[in-house]
Amino acid sequence: MNVEFVWPADAELQEAYEYYESQRPGLGSSFLDDFDMAVNYLVSFPTAWTRISQRTRKILLKRFPYSILYYVDGNNIYLIGIAHQHRNPDYYADRLL
Repeated sequence: MNVEFVWPADAELQEAYEYYESQRPGLGSSFLDDFDMAVNYLVSFPTAWTRISQRTRKILLKRFPYSILYYVDGNNIYLIGIAHQHRNPDYYADRLL
């Protein structure tokens, strides 16, 4: 499966990385490691995670309070959001399919 970012998910990932890195050097890298582990799970089991709309699903990161919002289309996984779990979900509601 191919994994592709849909804007603004890539910007959200970068923002979260920079925030954690500013809190403690190396913590941003730990965040990216956790993110990569979740993406690997998505590639292995793309339909195993929680459905939040007709086509959109989410997977939670293990260590950090973030979820990856995504949908599957054929052989592609589209990452549409990297969402902080304590943020109002209305900010990404227009991205859900």
